[in-house]
Amino acid sequence: MLRPVFALLAAVLAVSPLRAEETRQVPGTTAEMQLSFAPLVKKTAKAVVNVYADKRVTPFYSNDPFFEEFFGQQMPNRSQKQSSLGSGVIVSSDGLIVTNNHVIANADDIRVALSDGREFPAKIVLKDERLDLAVMRIQAPGGGFAFLPVGDSDAVEVGDLVLAIGNPFGVGQTVTSGIVSGLARNRIGKGDFSFFIQTDASINPGNSGGALINMAGELIGINTAIVSSGGGSNGIGFAIPGNLVKVFIAAAEGGEQGFTRPYVGATFEPVTQDMAEALGLKVARGALVTKVVPDGPAQKAGLTPGDVIVAVNGRAVEHPDALGYRLTTAGLGTTVKLTVSDNGTAREVDLKLARAPESRPKDERLIDGRNPFAGALVANLSPRLAETMQIPSEMQGVVVEDIARGSPAARLGFVPRDIIVNVNGVDIDSTERLQALIDSSPDFWRVEIDRDGRRIRQFFR
Repeated sequence: MLRPVFALLAAVLAVSPLRAEETRQVPGTTAEMQLSFAPLVKKTAKAVVNVYADKRVTPFYSNDPFFEEFFGQQMPNRSQKQSSLGSGVIVSSDGLIVTNNHVIANADDIRVALSDGREFPAKIVLKDERLDLAVMRIQAPGGGFAFLPVGDSDAVEVGDLVLAIGNPFGVGQTVTSGIVSGLARNRIGKGDFSFFIQTDASINPGNSGGALINMAGELIGINTAIVSSGGGSNGIGFAIPGNLVKVFIAAAEGGEQGFTRPYVGATFEPVTQDMAEALGLKVARGALVTKVVPDGPAQKAGLTPGDVIVAVNGRAVEHPDALGYRLTTAGLGTTVKLTVSDNGTAREVDLKLARAPESRPKDERLIDGRNPFAGALVANLSPRLAETMQIPSEMQGVVVEDIARGSPAARLGFVPRDIIVNVNGVDIDSTERLQALIDSSPDFWRVEIDRDGRRIRQFFR
C-alpha cells in the first residue's frame, strides 16, 4: 500500500520545480527513510565534552562565635567538596569551550573530558549569570582540538531536524534526535534574554551546556533548560541560540572582563490583546515603550511612550525579550533600523547601539559602625550600573550592591538591588549624603527603599 504513495510523491517532486526555499524535503522513498545520522555524529561528537565542576563549601556555622561558644569542637568546620556535571562544546581548535554558566558557577576546579577519554583542566575566560553562558579554555599545549562551527540560528525554521549531544545523568556521551519545535520562546528559566530555540530532542540533566546541531554539522544552540514535572525529558527542551553564543564568544576572545549589552534608555512591556486593539495592531506582538530616559538613545532616535517596536532590521520582534536579543546580537557600535508602530501607522527609526554611560562616579562605600546599613556595599546608580544590576534605567539614587553575610544589614533584611530612597525624611541621592546621615548617629531610623518597583518603609532603633 505504501509503494504507490511513495511513487506518486516522487513523481510530484520530479515534475515540480523547486524554489530555493523549498529545497528541504520529507523522505520520498523507503531508502531515504533508512538514512542514518551516524556520519553526522562522527563528524560532530568529538567537539562535545563532559564538564566536571568542583567547589568547596564551608558550613554556615564555620568560625561563628555563637556556635563555637555553645557547641565547641563538636561541630565540624571542614569544608566539603560538591561536584556538578554538565556538558560543553569546543568552538575553536585551540580549545575554547562554551557551556552554561550554571554548570560551572562558583567552581574552584573545572575539568573537561573529551570523547576519546582524555581529560584536561579548564580555566574560565568569561561568564555571565544573566545569559547563563560561560566560555572556558582547555589548559593544554598544542591545540588541534576538534571543534564545531557556530551556525546562523536565525536561519533555523520550525520543523528542521536537529541533534542534541551531551552527557545526561552522567551515563556518558549521548546523541538524541528531534526537530525544532518552536522559536523565540520566552519566560523560560532565569536568563536575562528569554529567547530560546525549542526542540523535542531528548534533553535531560547533564545535557546542560551541550550542543544542538543542524544537519550541516553546525552549532545552532547551547542546550540549557527543560520543562519537566519529574526531572526527565518530556520532549520540551530549550537552547540558547547560536547567534547569541557568537556574540558572547567574540567578547571572550576580545578580552572583555564582562559581557556588555547595548543601552537603549527605555523600558518596555509585552503587548497584550487589549493593548493591540487599542493601538491599532493586528496581532498582540511587539515591545511597547512605557518610559524613555531623557537624552538617552531611545529619545534621540525619536521613540516615545506608546510606540510599539515590531521589528529590528526587518526581523520580527515578538516580545521585549526578543527585542533585547535582537539588539544584543546586532552588536555594540552598530546602528539598527527599528520598525515602529504608532497608532497603527508604521515608521522606521535608526538606533545607534552603545554601552550604557557611567554618568557619575560609583563612589562605592562599605558601610560599617552601629547602624542598620552596616555590612552593605552601596554605590551611586548610573545607567551602566543599573544595566549591570538589572534595574530599570530611569532609576536614580543609591543602590545596595552587596550584603556581608551575618551583618546587621543582612539580619534586618536588606538585599542587593535595594534602592535607598529616603532616610529620616532626607532624600538619598548619593552615597556621600547617606554616609553623612549615618555619621550624624540618629537615635532612630525611618528608612524607605525601592525593591523591584515596590516601596517598603521600615523603622529601626
